[in-house]
Amino acid sequence: MSFTKTILAAAMACTLAIPAFADGIMIKDPYSRSAGPSAKTGAAFFGIMNKSDQDDRLIAASSDIAKRVELHTHIETADGVMQMREVKDGFPVEAGGMHMLARGGDHVMFMGLLRPMVQGEMVTVTLTFEKAGDVIVEIPVDLERKPAKGGMMMKHDTPSE
Repeated sequence: MSFTKTILAAAMACTLAIPAFADGIMIKDPYSRSAGPSAKTGAAFFGIMNKSDQDDRLIAASSDIAKRVELHTHIETADGVMQMREVKDGFPVEAGGMHMLARGGDHVMFMGLLRPMVQGEMVTVTLTFEKAGDVIVEIPVDLERKPAKGGMMMKHDTPSE
């Protein structure tokens, strides 16, 4: 292998490693999805590992796939219906701990999708942490992955796009 190819291969390896791990934050098993090709909303799910010795917090997310990107969670109403709500304070990730974003729980919400989410394509998401700063993650679209739990009745508690 020539010197130029070696340098390019090393640069590419570093570039690919940066999005998944930065300043003690590691993103595990990310995937994103929407309800179908004409859906106006989608979501991303993953585990956040904090390998540092200080607590951190995911405080924001952004992406060019949607008009708005918010951090959301599910809350059960008095009548047993699950509602999605924005979490303005973000998600804490304890030092040495992990915080899971999963269907039926905490997640990154894409509202006003600007293009369909297509199986196998990648969605670029910038996660902003209080201490670690911005972490850019390439998240695959996986429309086939089944939820960990049975189906839930849900209502989205934000204005429609």
